[in-house]
Amino acid sequence: MNPPRGPRVAAAVLIAAVLAGLAACAPPAAPGATPGPDLPDGITVELQQLRSDVAARQAEVLVTNGTDQTLVVGTVEMEDPRFDAAATRVAVRDSTIPPGRSVGIRIQLPPAACDDVPASATATVSLDYTLGDTGGRASVPIDDPLDFVAPLHERECRVVLLSAAADVAFTGFEASPPGRPATLELTITPTGAGNAAIRSIQTTNLLTFAAAGGDTADAHALDVELTPGATEPVAVALPLVPLRCDPHAVQEDKRGTIFDLGVEIDGEPGEIELAASEDMRGEILTWVADWCGFGSQP
Repeated sequence: MNPPRGPRVAAAVLIAAVLAGLAACAPPAAPGATPGPDLPDGITVELQQLRSDVAARQAEVLVTNGTDQTLVVGTVEMEDPRFDAAATRVAVRDSTIPPGRSVGIRIQLPPAACDDVPASATATVSLDYTLGDTGGRASVPIDDPLDFVAPLHERECRVVLLSAAADVAFTGFEASPPGRPATLELTITPTGAGNAAIRSIQTTNLLTFAAAGGDTADAHALDVELTPGATEPVAVALPLVPLRCDPHAVQEDKRGTIFDLGVEIDGEPGEIELAASEDMRGEILTWVADWCGFGSQP
């Protein structure tokens, strides 16, 4: 049964502001890219999500020009019943794709649609193009070879369900000197509806949890039961330490402040993602750099 619509746990499904950047050239598409029956022969499209796209909830339509003419792509829209609106390109511009090259055109993913979504849902991309002296608008099915859309949709609809039982957010961060754990505050505010629980929070690729005796743990147990009628907020102080101290891990961070929470809703276990706000993310990355001794580096 598909979950009902409802408010979202904002930090978990934080949608970044639309970025204005250029679509960069990428290697030719891997075998299996979808040939478009309404596109000229040799033009293929494929959906992908790079690591740098995840935090902003974006994806890329990888367009490959297998012809001997220059391809220009303008408007790009992706329709998918798992989202409540069309996904449109981030930068309003034209993308020029030389013969034999590929360009990833970044699109912004809208909020998940969680009512009456068929299990067989698929996506269609529409684009305006010019190829040599000809052009038009094509709408073709688009493959998701990395299979990222279905898990994303499942997680976000689980967030919608959880939000009926509680609001969950990171509400504070207190830095620490080197060698001692910082404190990340997680606040769980029940709505009184009950029938859910927050079981655990997992380490990220940059951060982990301090345990007894100076050890670290891959997960921190929470076991907060959301019982019917309960509305008192529960604040949990998480003892945080860096998982790694190489400078490029901070400088190139994409997901270091996005945590997986183990939850249980109506007796069914699952996971959601919970992200620190952009301001808190900056505080945490600065603390990691200082804690690790390279804070003066750019």
